[in-house]
Amino acid sequence: MKIVLQRVKRAEVRVDGQVVGQIGRGILLLAAVEKGDTDAQLKKAADKCVNMRIFEDENGKLNLSALELGLEVLAVSNFTVAGRTQKGRRPSFDRAESPEIAKDKFERFLEFLREYGLRVETGVFQAVMEVELVNDGPVTLIIDIPPKGGL
Repeated sequence: MKIVLQRVKRAEVRVDGQVVGQIGRGILLLAAVEKGDTDAQLKKAADKCVNMRIFEDENGKLNLSALELGLEVLAVSNFTVAGRTQKGRRPSFDRAESPEIAKDKFERFLEFLREYGLRVETGVFQAVMEVELVNDGPVTLIIDIPPKGGL
């Protein structure tokens, strides 16, 4: 699984002009399920995202996580995050899981996120979405949990 994680002041996702997911302060996850991802990778990715220490403590140090602060999560399925750009000018999406399988695995990823008790919002799988955010910092990280066998 590969994820672009952004610390946000607020974020929302729209489909056909209608807001389908919206959060205040927290983390925005643009997530791609990759071929070979198992529940173990999905759970590890969820754990890494909510526990990543990217929020300031009382001393201004990045020492607190979204989980510790009880913040919100907006998770948006985005197969293009799995794109590889090493060759040529057209990205290759050969590592992205097929939509039929990816949908179920993304739902499992959402379940793992929700197990932490945080409010988790999401977009609409395979829809054309508009994501609007106010990046806080900016703080943006790539979370890469490779599938077993290192596809």
